[in-house]
Parts: sequence; structure tokens; C-alpha cells
Amino acid sequence: MYDINKVRQDFPILSREVYGKPLVYLDNAATTQKPLCVLDAMREEYLNVNANVHRGVHYLSQQATDLHEAAREKVRKFINARKTEEIVFTRGTTEAINLVASSFCESQMKEGDEVLVTDMEHHSNIVSWQLQAMKRGIVVKHIPITDEGELCLDQLESLISERTRIISVAHVSNVLGTVNPVEEIIKTAHAHNIPVLVDGAQSTPHFSVDVQAMDCDFFAFSGHKMYGPTGIGVLYGKEEWLEKLPPYQGGGEMIDKVTWEKTTFERLPFKFEAGTPDYVATHGLATAIDYITSVGLENITAHEQELTRYCMEQLKTIDGMRIFGEAEHKDAVVSFLVGDIHHLDMGTLLDRLGIAVRTGHHCAQPLMDRLGISGTVRASFALYNTKEEIDVLVNGIRRVSQMF
Repeated sequence: MYDINKVRQDFPILSREVYGKPLVYLDNAATTQKPLCVLDAMREEYLNVNANVHRGVHYLSQQATDLHEAAREKVRKFINARKTEEIVFTRGTTEAINLVASSFCESQMKEGDEVLVTDMEHHSNIVSWQLQAMKRGIVVKHIPITDEGELCLDQLESLISERTRIISVAHVSNVLGTVNPVEEIIKTAHAHNIPVLVDGAQSTPHFSVDVQAMDCDFFAFSGHKMYGPTGIGVLYGKEEWLEKLPPYQGGGEMIDKVTWEKTTFERLPFKFEAGTPDYVATHGLATAIDYITSVGLENITAHEQELTRYCMEQLKTIDGMRIFGEAEHKDAVVSFLVGDIHHLDMGTLLDRLGIAVRTGHHCAQPLMDRLGISGTVRASFALYNTKEEIDVLVNGIRRVSQMF
């Protein structure tokens, strides 16, 4: 059984007060809170196993290296990659996408070649490609969405051309909560011999991911959105693709041999891991994965789906409520506006009631343009949230609405 009280005890921050009110933390799509086991694991490593990895022959270095590489194997199992060589540690989803955009465009694209994204992408999956467009003259195209927040997949075939070299798509929208049919997109793309990058920042914390079953070519996610530390993330890439791509950065660790005449590069995945990695954060990420596994992803999914359904139902009882994103397949994010109340005003006043929500464009300004708004209020859920907290949110919205 899912014991929500036991789960919440693992996150001491949830018991604090804000402005004299019990904290209701509903900003999990931005970052999640960390359980004690993750904090304890990282503290333990700093206290007892702190040494640079891979390079040292001494005991501490070997012990730290073992923990670091054990974390890579933990990630491999978590997303069901074939090999640990396919798991590249990055600073997060953003760096992972930038890595692919830079290395892929450098080696696989020419001026006039196209990348296809969607109208609901996070800026990290837009700007990284636009930077390459400015440097190399590639073209960024986008799949439109319906008013309900679903992709217009009937237009996918017509958007693919002989110049399309890669498709890059969010698994779950960080604004709409839409769970995109990535398997269908990948199948269509592969029929045209086009690789697909999936942004999994908003999916890995909420439901099971199997990169082999999905058959994506690249998959990116962040540790801090799944109860792990900040500054650590993962790029999964099929071995054949990672072998084709040139290094993203140069420095220590990623080299095989350096001379004044030529440098040769290290084997996968180290070719893409220049410099000292955040080996303590990788251990924290592995501990977070253990925590998620112990709670059970199926339990987490069911719990959060129920919270999402309940929140949608309750919000719709509020006069003037506008919810953005009502896709058939929707995850633990609800974005809304109430009447003419500015999202910043709503968020600021909810904060005074102890309710932490996100306001603004959520790093998705093209999506806001498509919706015809400047921003929304966003409530997003995690494994430790409760229906009682949603009731506090709804009552808070009513109270703020009455003030206007």
C-alpha cells in the first residue's frame, strides 16, 4: 500500500512553515525536494570517500570510482539501456540537449538541413537548435498543437522532408502535462531513417521509461527533478550514434593520447565527459533512483495521476478558471489562469498563504504565443503531495479571486 505519511517523513522540508503557514510545495516540475537518504549518501561520500575518480591508484580514488560507475549502471537499469557505454553524465537535460545539438550538427548536418521540434518545447530544446541555426544555417521547424494541447501528428509526414536530419521532442510538456506519443513519432521518423532525441525531464520522475522499447536514439533527463541533486543529468545515446558524434568539450578524462600533432579520444562514454565529473552527485542520483524504486514507480504513477485528476476536477469548480492542457494522456502538471488576474499576482498571493506554485512562461515562450497568453500559474505534483494540499490550493485560489 502507498503510505503517504511515511513518504512525507522522508522529506523534512515539507514540515516547515512559510509566512506562518504550513508549506504546500507544488513546484515539482521545476525541482523536487530531496529525501534524507539522498542527502545522507552525499554527505557520507564527502566525509569518507572524497577523491577524484578514474585517475588515482590510491584507495579513496578507487572507492569513489566504484561508486561513480555503480551509479552509471544504476541509471542504465533504470531506463533499460543496453550498455553502460550508452550512459553519459551531464549537468542536466539542458546540457544533454546542447551536447547532441552541437555534436550532431557539426558532424551530421549542413546548411539548409532541418531539425523538427514541437510547439510545446522547453527553451532548452529550442534555443540549443537555434544557436546551431545561427552558426551553421540549419532550419528549425515545429509540429503544431491542438487547442487541447496535443500534437497535430497528422501533419508530421508533411513536415518531414528530404532535408530533415533529426527530430527532437518532449516526452511530457512541462506546461500542459501532455504525454506525447513518442513511440509513434519514433516509428515514423525511423521509417525515414531519421534519429529522434526525447527530452525526458518531465517523464522519468513520474512513470517507467524503457529506451529500448521506445527505440529512441537519444534520451535526456535531470537528477534534480527526480529527487536527486542539482547539477547532474544523463544523456542516453545509442552506441552507434555516440560513436559517430565528435566530442562536445575537450579536456582531461575524454582523451586517449595527446600530442602537439594530434589528439585521440577516449572510448565511450568518457569521450563526452571532459573534466572532473560531479561524482558525489552521481552517487546522489543513484540513491534517488533506489528511493524511487523502493516506493515503486507504478505506485508513484497511480498516486500522481489521481492527484492530477482531482486537481483538474476541483479547479473547474472555480469561476473564471481557464486550464491549459486537457490532453487525453496528461501527467502531473496543471497550468491555469483565473479571470483577468495576472499569473504573477496570483502566484505572489498564494505564496503568502504558504503555497509554492510556479508563474510565468515556464521557459516555453513559443507555447505561450500559441496559447495567446503571457504566462500561467502552474501546479505540479510529486510522490509526496496529497489531496489535502490540493484543497489548500483551491481554497487559496478562491480567496485570492475574491480579492480581485
